[in-house]
Amino acid sequence: MFKRAGFIFNADDCINCKACEIACKNENQTPTGIQWRGVKKVAPELYLSISCNHCDSPECFRVCPERAFTKRKDGIVQIEEDLCTGCQLCISACPYQAPHFNPETRKVSKCHMCFPRQDIGMIPACVEACTTGALNLVDLNTFEDEQAVRMIQGFPEITITCPSILFYPLKPRKRYFLQ
Repeated sequence: MFKRAGFIFNADDCINCKACEIACKNENQTPTGIQWRGVKKVAPELYLSISCNHCDSPECFRVCPERAFTKRKDGIVQIEEDLCTGCQLCISACPYQAPHFNPETRKVSKCHMCFPRQDIGMIPACVEACTTGALNLVDLNTFEDEQAVRMIQGFPEITITCPSILFYPLKPRKRYFLQ
């Protein structure tokens, strides 16, 4: 059985340092304005680090008239940029805003979960750069933790796409008041 690559994100541990964003940009040499991974503030104390979620049922895959998207045996969704005509249907279909149009190449690109790194035994650059360990890579076929959830505040609906990401939600915080 092949591993099924997926991300796990611990909302309590993300400090909005954006090291994952920077590492992704540096690793993939994405042009200005194209950001395959981004950290967003979705609530007063909640940040989410989001990229392509390499869904089980990717909408990008479904809507692409050129069949430019493929899915590897490990679940990583790739785009064959040579087949892309730049129609951008995948951009409007993706609830996670993962595909990005490059006006210079007139093609769409997206996170590929650093599969070249994974293929030689390394972890994705974003995971490696995460200073707090908030972002990790897991095998979704074997990962079990009853504290991990499929949805978290600020994350788009998952019913149609079944994204390959799990979350550890924010824990309730105790507040102490000085008298």
